[in-house]
Amino acid sequence: MTAVNRLRSVPLPPLTTPWTDAVTGDARLLRSVSDAFGGPVHLLDPTRFTANTKEFAGVFDDAGVAGTVYFGKKANKASAFVDAIADLATDDRRSGRHRRFGIDVASAGEFRQALSAGVRGTDLLVTGPHKPAELLTLAVRHDAIVTVDSPTELKALADLSRGLRVRIMVRACPPGSTSRFGMTDDELTFAEKLAAERPGDITLIGYSFHLSGYSIGDRRDQARRLVDRIGEVRRSGLAPDTISIGGGLPISYVQQEHWQQFLDPRAPHTFHAGKSFDSYYPYYSATTGAAALRAILTDTDTDSGAAPLAHLCQDNDISLFVEPGRALLDRAGITVFPVLGVKDRNPAVIIVDGTSLSLSEQWFDTEFVPDPQLVAEHTPVDELPFFASVGASTCLESDMLTWRVIEFPYRPTTGSYLVYHNTAGYQMDSNESAFHDMPIPPKVVVTLDDGHPRWTLDRRENY
Repeated sequence: MTAVNRLRSVPLPPLTTPWTDAVTGDARLLRSVSDAFGGPVHLLDPTRFTANTKEFAGVFDDAGVAGTVYFGKKANKASAFVDAIADLATDDRRSGRHRRFGIDVASAGEFRQALSAGVRGTDLLVTGPHKPAELLTLAVRHDAIVTVDSPTELKALADLSRGLRVRIMVRACPPGSTSRFGMTDDELTFAEKLAAERPGDITLIGYSFHLSGYSIGDRRDQARRLVDRIGEVRRSGLAPDTISIGGGLPISYVQQEHWQQFLDPRAPHTFHAGKSFDSYYPYYSATTGAAALRAILTDTDTDSGAAPLAHLCQDNDISLFVEPGRALLDRAGITVFPVLGVKDRNPAVIIVDGTSLSLSEQWFDTEFVPDPQLVAEHTPVDELPFFASVGASTCLESDMLTWRVIEFPYRPTTGSYLVYHNTAGYQMDSNESAFHDMPIPPKVVVTLDDGHPRWTLDRRENY
């Protein structure tokens, strides 16, 4: 046994689904898709996305709150997920249900993509900081809701609407926040006053807020503050009736026990070139996705004894918006990198076809830590575990997909694949680049037909 094999590595196996098990269990499928496009590929599961989205809507229904789920489009550019929202919104219109599904867009490109998929303008929520005139014009013409982030933006929007009566939410800056997003109390008062003075141009439907981090309690507390503000503003003659609690709802990538073992300061870790990171995304959370929304709506504040947020909304005739991105994409996609070869060091470095720019956690000076899965058409028998980090095929020393040394079940060979799980939320898109004139990995939709995977190129890739 070599020195390499005496290494120890805390495992962080990814959470999987029947879809991911079927797809990664078919090495010939991975080969056919990778060969078709000549490199790494992103594989998508829109069915999982639809199930996640319906689960969020079901939480609103169970809590007795009129709520709309807006997909945070910035989390993934694929058309497949936009198409899924269009289908859900259409089904609701056919059944006569309250509008429960839409898309949160923050650019003219995202707005147009949503329209091209059949999502109506009335089902779009326009967010982001000071928006360009092109985006505001689209919002006014298509009757989208605009989240206003500053008095200057509001004045520009009011002048642009010219009597078309644009629907707005104003973004409030939470107490003590240092965020660059949102308005102070004085700015909120200005916005409310302008809405009262220009009813032919502006309809104030409600308030939103932006919070960094993933605290359920902080979101619930800020929503309660806005319930109080709505009560005060209604006495002035305006009639806001909606609060958006935004996104930032956590998901889990790995099991609790593995995450705790990873964080244990006594745990054995080896990183390529002695690399270290100050922080990581919380890859495990006890309350995630739709369950986090349920907690925001239904949990009672044990310190103050305040009623659940759902009861406050019912008593004050207030509806809620939620804008998840990552949480709707939970386990709805994987990224496949062909192995080019292995560089024998102590420990080794696996070189893959692709770059770390397709795992965008690097953008935040941290690492996407769930273990990649090694897949080969012919699995070796009775081989020793193989310890290696994962490097890209570029000329940058820092271009590592995985700095941490991983214990693989056997030594990879050229023609095998490394699969990174649960990459649909932000990882695929946020930092992608055609560096070195390498193509950006395409997005491919994979469906299961009686358990057998079938694939097709995402519609957006044909634009």
